[in-house]
Amino acid sequence: MPEVDTLRFATAGSVDDGKSTLVGRLLHDSKSVLADQLEAVERASASRGQDAPDLALLTDGLRAEREQGITIDVAYRYFATPRRRFILADTPGHVQYTRNMVTGASTAELTVILVDARNGVVEQTRRHAAIAALLRVPHVVLAVNKMDLVDYAEPVFTKVAAEFVQYATELGVPEITAIPISALAGDNVVEPSANMDWYGGPTVLEHLETVPVGDDAAAAPPRFPVQYVIRHDGVRYYAGQLVSGTLRVGDEVTVLPSGRTSTITAIDVLGREAAAACAPQSLTLCLADELDIARGDLIVPTAAAPCTTQDVEADVCHLADRPLRNGDRVLLRHTTRTVRAIVKDLHGAGEFAANDLGRVTLRTAEPLALDPYADVRRTGSFLLIDPADGATLTAGMAR
Repeated sequence: MPEVDTLRFATAGSVDDGKSTLVGRLLHDSKSVLADQLEAVERASASRGQDAPDLALLTDGLRAEREQGITIDVAYRYFATPRRRFILADTPGHVQYTRNMVTGASTAELTVILVDARNGVVEQTRRHAAIAALLRVPHVVLAVNKMDLVDYAEPVFTKVAAEFVQYATELGVPEITAIPISALAGDNVVEPSANMDWYGGPTVLEHLETVPVGDDAAAAPPRFPVQYVIRHDGVRYYAGQLVSGTLRVGDEVTVLPSGRTSTITAIDVLGREAAAACAPQSLTLCLADELDIARGDLIVPTAAAPCTTQDVEADVCHLADRPLRNGDRVLLRHTTRTVRAIVKDLHGAGEFAANDLGRVTLRTAEPLALDPYADVRRTGSFLLIDPADGATLTAGMAR
């Protein structure tokens, strides 16, 4: 049997756009809901006086979410069809939970952005599109929801889709697929809609099952952050996860930030020798020369080595409740390396509060081998950490 691949995707939508109902409908109609879960939803819906099960209750798991009728936390759902496995990051839509969406979308290969057909593209829709562009999510689905409330009118869908596509394209979103749906009625979620015969594209699930999988990590320049150094029989082995690209025995490599060079003499994957390894495999490798290599160093091909720098300019989303200000001294964690840094400039802002998106310039105490986030997501991203208590402050994407 052919191996079934996995798609990681995230959902986002403004307040009351029906995102939880869409996720619930997707799980229900793809038969990914257990009988006892459905029975619990039916009981809860009946106690509220609802005639039909409220499928949004399948996803809003926190008590505060159920009581307030909103999504607060990022919840990961796992389901599968015969064609593909899925890891869904169900993220909040409220502006005060922007940081939660950034967290959920940071590893996604696709983002589903919901829009209420009656309201069209609103400010929060643009914010979600901007986050998808900022995080370099390869595929975006615009789900124009509640088409049943606009009589399934094609001109309404066309107008909303055209406005969103123009805006997202200007931001640099590479691929956008617009789908008219009714999450409540199930139109074009899993099954094609009989109410919109003017639409000839895929349903949401059909698109999720057929969109190309792979965030191009294997095709990116090889990057191997050293996580652990193993000494065995007088030989040093370097363990970690290959976050991008492919490494082969015989490759000439450079160790950063020192700049020393050597050649790969052996690669071990899952206890077996291998001639090559590709992202995102975890492995150990051995080099021909005895070099001073420690956790946090980055092993890269000499021919495709990134530049090291102490001056970092990045797009950021501030995650913490305490603000980020000019002059703040922080720790910068990049892959397995942590260095001291100072905030030199918050471009156009006096401070960044929780959920703020902006641009920052940092100066690090030691050189970093940063890739542009647009080229390699894993080695182009970093976290700023409070040195006093270790709390995560800010997520950054190097420019």
